Amino acid sequence: MRKAETIHQPVLREEVTHALTLGRGSVIIDATLGLGGHTVAVLEREPTATVIGIDQDETALRLTRGRLAAFGSRFLGFHANFSEIRKVAAEAGILGVDAVIADLGVSSLQLDDPERGFSFRSDAPLDMRMDRSSHAATAAEILENLDEEEIAGLIYKYGEERKSRRIARRIIERRDHGRPVRTTADLANLVEKAVGRSPKDKIHPATRTFQALRIAVNDELGILERFLESAVDLLKTDGRLCVITFHSLEDRIVKQTFQKLAGKCQCPPRIPQCICGATKRVTVLTRKPIIPTQIEMKENPRSRSAKLRVCEKLSEP
Repeated sequence: MRKAETIHQPVLREEVTHALTLGRGSVIIDATLGLGGHTVAVLEREPTATVIGIDQDETALRLTRGRLAAFGSRFLGFHANFSEIRKVAAEAGILGVDAVIADLGVSSLQLDDPERGFSFRSDAPLDMRMDRSSHAATAAEILENLDEEEIAGLIYKYGEERKSRRIARRIIERRDHGRPVRTTADLANLVEKAVGRSPKDKIHPATRTFQALRIAVNDELGILERFLESAVDLLKTDGRLCVITFHSLEDRIVKQTFQKLAGKCQCPPRIPQCICGATKRVTVLTRKPIIPTQIEMKENPRSRSAKLRVCEKLSEP
């Protein structure tokens, strides 16, 4: 418990709490609870607020329930994926909320636990499931079952890795010789040999490949737009949705979905009639995303790619 609290630094903590309009008796959903950093900030700022926390990681949820026990009934924790936000709200007896927070980054707890397979800093089984109780395929199982073209496409699409074909070829070659990629060290070493590494590189060459597999294993992008629309459905008038992203794929989806919910058509220019269903339901409050200060990035290097976007629910027509 002490270790978890020591390593946990919620990203853009002050910026998130400042973006919320909290009043007496406010109800907030922290849709990606993690170790509860943003939830603690909200509960401390507004002594009458209640936070409903959602996390698909049972280990994180157990730790956070203990950490937030001092807040009593002002905190309720639920084991679920954030895409199930409406179901969780119904179970909690909540019809509408004043704010929703979503921090889409992998938590420190997951990154720093070698057994989870999210990081190449230590050797571990290549798992990457955020919910280990699920029946989803692990990253190792994905690499063992997809063909070369599918693996290359996955790494290129979700990792924006230009050398994805070279990486996929090496993975298949190992598999064909009876040595499938099953650990984080296996994959990191393979990628480094496939793409090379310059002393000038600031990030490990396997970073984009690991990102791609994590996104695929957890279907992160597939459920994001649905979550955003469900979150807005739950907001009361003037309620706010705060979303923190950590890479361009997520940020693009959040930006475009916010624009669509603000009534801006997302259809290609040549389509004569709008078919995307854009309806003005929110006002986007962040023309440009809010990013961490230089001080925060220095104190918490994991925050360096974070971007916060905020929208506010309009009254129903």
